[in-house]
Amino acid sequence: MLKVVAALIHLDGKLLICQRRADDASHPLKWEFPGGKVKPDESHSQALIRELQEELGIQALEMEFICSYPFQYQGKNPLELHFYFVHDYLGLIKNRQFAKLLWIDSAQIKTFDFLAGDEVIVEKIFSGEIIIPDACTGCIVKLMN
Repeated sequence: MLKVVAALIHLDGKLLICQRRADDASHPLKWEFPGGKVKPDESHSQALIRELQEELGIQALEMEFICSYPFQYQGKNPLELHFYFVHDYLGLIKNRQFAKLLWIDSAQIKTFDFLAGDEVIVEKIFSGEIIIPDACTGCIVKLMN
């Protein structure tokens, strides 16, 4: 089963979400959390560190597991999705791969058209089952370009 990791990066009670580009081969313009596929020789944390460096130009320093669940898009291989809070990171967040990056309140999350695989975590955030921390525990740099 293909494993995927995703980061819930938070700052002052806001959550970072990313919109896929219009020319994305799968699910163009859908919203998602940064992250990606775990390579066979990687741990979840190694994969998340690599993906966040590639997509946002940051180095994740402190991660906390939130939840995992299986998901399968129609006609595709099954996925195992793993979500982590990123409480601390080094660097400036830069948009390296997406159409847009936004910081949102958890109350706004259901107004965005997320990937179907993210719908479970989106519902958990919206319902308050997962609470977005009010502050980063010590993010070195908290700005987004």
